[in-house]
Amino acid sequence: MTLLTWLIVVFDGYDLIVYGTTIPPLLAERGWDLTATSAGFIGSLAFAGMLVGALTAGYLADRLGHRRTILRCTLWFSLFTALCAVAASPEVFGAFRFLAGLGLGGLVPSANALTAEFVSRKHRSAVSTVMMSGVPIGGSVAALVGLWLLPAFGWRSMYAVAVVAVLVLLPLCVALLPESPSWLRSHGRVAEAERTEAVYGVVHDHAEHASEHAPGFGTILRGQWRRPTILFAAATVATLFAWYGLGTWLPKLMGSDARFHLGKPLFFLLALNLGAVLGSVVTAWAGVRFGPLRSAVAAAAVAALGLAFLLTYPTEVGPVYAALILAGVGTHGTQCLIIAAVASHYPPKLRGTSLGFALGIGRIGAVLAPQVGGWLLDAKLGVGSNFLAFSLAAGLAAVLLLFTAVATRPAPAPARPAVDALVH
Repeated sequence: MTLLTWLIVVFDGYDLIVYGTTIPPLLAERGWDLTATSAGFIGSLAFAGMLVGALTAGYLADRLGHRRTILRCTLWFSLFTALCAVAASPEVFGAFRFLAGLGLGGLVPSANALTAEFVSRKHRSAVSTVMMSGVPIGGSVAALVGLWLLPAFGWRSMYAVAVVAVLVLLPLCVALLPESPSWLRSHGRVAEAERTEAVYGVVHDHAEHASEHAPGFGTILRGQWRRPTILFAAATVATLFAWYGLGTWLPKLMGSDARFHLGKPLFFLLALNLGAVLGSVVTAWAGVRFGPLRSAVAAAAVAALGLAFLLTYPTEVGPVYAALILAGVGTHGTQCLIIAAVASHYPPKLRGTSLGFALGIGRIGAVLAPQVGGWLLDAKLGVGSNFLAFSLAAGLAAVLLLFTAVATRPAPAPARPAVDALVH
């Protein structure tokens, strides 16, 4: 089941990051007259759709179940990504990207919440981060496919690839993807929940489910949940600003400044995404060994340092690749660890809502990043201004996550009174 949700996330990552691979040819598309600012706006539209999709994911999952939400989101984002291949104008193209974003944003919270139910609390962090490696793997596939398809068939062919998800992956999901036992129980389908748990070897944790509350943003924004909810969301804003800003603009950045003409722009995007894949593995181990939040602070700091190094304009290709790999490890690794921390901090009934809120509000960073990158380029501030902005965002994420670790630290157990100790 985890493998299946991971494959879905791979297609999610491809459909999301494919835009960055096509920005150079889109800027050259005859009759479209795109500038860096307008291309940044189009890039922001998909993330705006993701914001709406992520914020509504908890509502949909509670009404439809995680399984049906995942199926519908997969069909939705695949179809609208494929329609981008036939867009006749930038306005239509942007509309399709926004609509695809609705499904892209709704998928990840539902997929993470469903997967979390089928693994033990101890391994939840590792499984969550490994599963989220599907996003940069999808981005790596986009870069590799682009090296072949773009010169031979043009940018439209990159979006037509999304049809594969509908033809191959969706039927597998319909046949094999189970429903959430927690959702089944909450809707009175206890027998189905028990059968699902028996098939997948899931042990129902009565203690974990005992304190469930009605889902909704109001619940996670008051009482004991309010401070961590706000901090998780703020850290996600900063992290996604750095990660998706790089994913959107890196090929253009590396191809528009002579000091970075050290290789093909898509190879630099591939290095970033392969670093993110490595980050998923490293942070999966670190999250289990040191805890997701402590590991996330270190990962965000690594990303900030890697991006800051690019401000020195190294003249050798090796250090550039190394810096981008570190940036990928840190930015995507941090996001994986935030998701793992949220999944572990909230009870199952609130897990989908809390993930949807953190990722939904966090998409504000993703929405802003392409637009800010375009403004900086059109303002003739140089590619270094982009790297500086993304480095500062990663550094801010490290600080916010440090505060989050303090805010979510368990309170120390009260000392036993001396008289009570003497009695016992």
